Amino acid sequence: MSSIKNHVQLIGNVGQDPTITNLESGKKVARFSLATNETYRDKEGKKQTDTNWHTVVAWGKTAEIIEKYANKGKELGIVGKLKTRSYTTDDGNERYVTEVEASEVLLLGTPESKASE
Repeated sequence: MSSIKNHVQLIGNVGQDPTITNLESGKKVARFSLATNETYRDKEGKKQTDTNWHTVVAWGKTAEIIEKYANKGKELGIVGKLKTRSYTTDDGNERYVTEVEASEVLLLGTPESKASE
């Protein structure tokens, strides 16, 4: 049961090409935004879509998979956990950021055509 205490599963589309950073230790980190869409019917019965944006961070082998296969618009399944960190801005204000730390990535959607390259 302890594995479901902080467990996130998302399916969505990559918002922009991931940013890949090579650390001095040789490890890679990937950062990107993921859009998830939820549809519902409003009071008049019209279909509405609510889009939520999530910041995703991946390390090591998971970052390498994202670097190689994920680009803007690609549909991904993400499994991970929520992580909150803080930092201080140049003007001295403390900010908090909550991100999804991805431990697994599932490539979804149709494979891209080689003809378009």
